[in-house]
Parts: sequence; structure tokens; C-alpha cells
Amino acid sequence: MSMQLSPYLMMNGNGKEVIQFYEKALDAEILFNQSLGEMCENSDYPIPAEAKEFVGFASLKIGDSNLMLSDQHPGQPHQIGNQVTICIRTENNEKTKQIFEALQDNGQVIMPLQKTPIFPVYGIVTDKFGVTFQIYTEVQL
Repeated sequence: MSMQLSPYLMMNGNGKEVIQFYEKALDAEILFNQSLGEMCENSDYPIPAEAKEFVGFASLKIGDSNLMLSDQHPGQPHQIGNQVTICIRTENNEKTKQIFEALQDNGQVIMPLQKTPIFPVYGIVTDKFGVTFQIYTEVQL
């Protein structure tokens, strides 16, 4: 079974600028880029007009590695130093649940496992050592 770890950056409204910078500085290739407005247009959580152009989710290829990023959702605090998390991608919902449950032992659930517009199972947990993970099942299209 395949599992992949990737860094994930949470930006403070400047995600587009970050992408442009990494394209030039690191020769990054944009694999996917969707605005927050596009991502949440049919959501139960309306996005303020001023945040609709924020990066909802982007994936960049840099050399042999992937880097993911998004802008922080409006109303969520942004802290310098805590904007880097680790993503764990699996290809199986049960494996995603197993990893999430193991990491939450003596840790803190930030977002319970749930279906999102992009992933069938997604959650965020900080482990007992203070490391935050975004765990998700990726469906091959």
C-alpha cells in the first residue's frame, strides 16, 4: 500500500505570491491550483468576498518532491512558526483512519476526519509531540 509524506504550508492571504516566488526561485511546476472561492462555492460555509481569490489548495512539484499550500481560511488565526505541517496521503480510507487514530493518542484533534470537497476522508491532528499532520485519502481520478 502506498503512503506519501509531503510538507504543507498555511499562508496568510499571500498564497498566490508564494506560488509565483517558488516558480521563479525553485523552478516549481504548478500541478494544481484552486481558489478558496472555487473550492467552497457550494459549501455550507460561505467565504467572504475578499477571500474568494485566496489559494484554497495548490500542489507544486519541486524537483522530485511535492509541496502543498493554501491560504488560511478567514477567521482562523495564523501564527508564524506554525504554518508548516506534514501531509500523509494514503490510498485507503481505513489506513487513513488508522493513522489518524494512532496520532491522536495523547494529542489534539484539530479537525475530525470528514469528507471534504477534495478528499473522501480528511482530518488534522497534532500529535503528543506538537507536530501537526493533515491526513487524507487520495482518490485516483
